[in-house]
Amino acid sequence: MYTHICVGAKDLDESQKFYDAALAPLGINSAVKFSENGCLYSTDAGSFLVLKPANGEDATYANGGTIGFAAPDATSVDAAYAGGIANGGTDEGVPGKRPNAPGNAYGAYLR
Repeated sequence: MYTHICVGAKDLDESQKFYDAALAPLGINSAVKFSENGCLYSTDAGSFLVLKPANGEDATYANGGTIGFAAPDATSVDAAYAGGIANGGTDEGVPGKRPNAPGNAYGAYLR
């Protein structure tokens, strides 16, 4: 549905550790660092980029913004959440059923 998504990061190395740990259980390979300002995660479904802001300012999170990554099963969601937490992520919703989500999806939220 998308070609790519970009998110900002003030510390690219720490962000790559976080995303590598959180995305590996979902079958998304480690990032390719393409410059000192960015790294790329790529699948057949699209690309996810982590970039330092172009204006040199600190990156901030999108208030109300969410990016959902597909997971093959609940065990993968649990592992992605644990990997993200272990690498600097903060809990925004522990793994579990989301009764208000389409299909009563199983998911987790990290920041």
